[in-house]
Parts: sequence; C-alpha cells; structure tokens
Amino acid sequence: MSFGLTFDKLLLIGLLAVFLIGPDRLPMYSQKLARFIRSVRQMAKGAEGRIKDELGEDFDPEAWKKLDPRQYDPRRILRDAITDSADEPQAAPARTTAAPVLDPDQT
Repeated sequence: MSFGLTFDKLLLIGLLAVFLIGPDRLPMYSQKLARFIRSVRQMAKGAEGRIKDELGEDFDPEAWKKLDPRQYDPRRILRDAITDSADEPQAAPARTTAAPVLDPDQT
C-alpha cells in the first residue's frame, strides 16, 4: 500500500525530516518508525491467524480479499463500468428529424 505516495513526496518528507529532526536524531527516529511498522504487521498477521483459528474450515481467503478496501478504487470502478457497458450491444438512437443538407459552397 503506497497511500498515493510517489517518489517526489517521499523525498520531500525525508528532507523535511532531516531539517526538523536533525541529522543527529534522525537514525534513532527511523529505527523507532521501523519497529512500529514491524509491530503493526505482526499484529495484523496475528489477527488473521486468530480469525483462521476461530473460523476453522469456514475461513475462505477469497472472502477475506473481498473485504480489502483497495478494491473500491473509484477509477477502477468507473473503468469496469465503462468496459462492461461497451461490451453490451446498444440499440442505435432513433432519428426524429432528417439531417439538414449542407451546401459546401456556403460553409
């Protein structure tokens, strides 16, 4: 999960951290951040393991993936809706009036 962080944004955050925290304390804070990220990952894996243990055979990894909030990307939803509607045959629009005849000399 990148949360929309591009290389430019990460570089800017790094530069701000160097200026605000200072080069002396930056390694200490980066170690704390790494420990925090590791602990969050371990908690997530532990929660998933507990769910698997409690549900037993009823646990379906595919159903777990359906709950992933990343699947609700509005761009992907619109793209899927457009491609689905493009695959369906559409009736030609009914013409209510005849098209005007254009004189090429007048245009």
